[in-house]
Amino acid sequence: MPEAKLIACHECDLLQRETPLPRGGVVRCARCGAELYRSHPQSLDRTLACTLGAVALFVIANAFPIVGLNIQGQPTEATLFGTVQALYDTDMRLVAGLAFVTTLLMPTLELAAMCYLLLPLKFGRVPHQLAFVFRLLQAVQPWGMVEVFMLGIIVALVKLAHIATVIPGIAMWSFGGLMLLFAAMAASFDPRVLWAAHDDKIS
Repeated sequence: MPEAKLIACHECDLLQRETPLPRGGVVRCARCGAELYRSHPQSLDRTLACTLGAVALFVIANAFPIVGLNIQGQPTEATLFGTVQALYDTDMRLVAGLAFVTTLLMPTLELAAMCYLLLPLKFGRVPHQLAFVFRLLQAVQPWGMVEVFMLGIIVALVKLAHIATVIPGIAMWSFGGLMLLFAAMAASFDPRVLWAAHDDKIS
């Protein structure tokens, strides 16, 4: 019988042996009570479904206007990339760079890394450089700030409503859905299941 794997508590560093879990089960540290891991049924399939949905919404969100404004009969529309470019052209380059990194670059890297890790495993293959891509995913996740961007949009629309007619665009609703899918990805993704699937494929 193979020996159970060891897991270290992320709070107190106590080494403990992993135990099989029933559906919906949770394992807590014997010393401090912190959650070590929980059962995530069909973790990789759920995460992949959310990831593919997020990719579709991310493409739509960047292809269509976020919001339209009608000021004294003069309509204007703004896309995310167009907003970044406008900030750059008005010498707000630091703000433009920050907006580009947090709302375009990092979400793109996160979605690409997720697809790279999960799609091959779904079709029975092991992705190359899995450890490197997983570390990249862990590094970029904190920098994707779609929810902060949505909060900024809402605040801006409330202020603009006093001086113009605001028409929410397709991209705005896409970003709202994207925010929910990113949260669902984080909730369903279990790195333990990813590494277990990797070990099964190479064994």
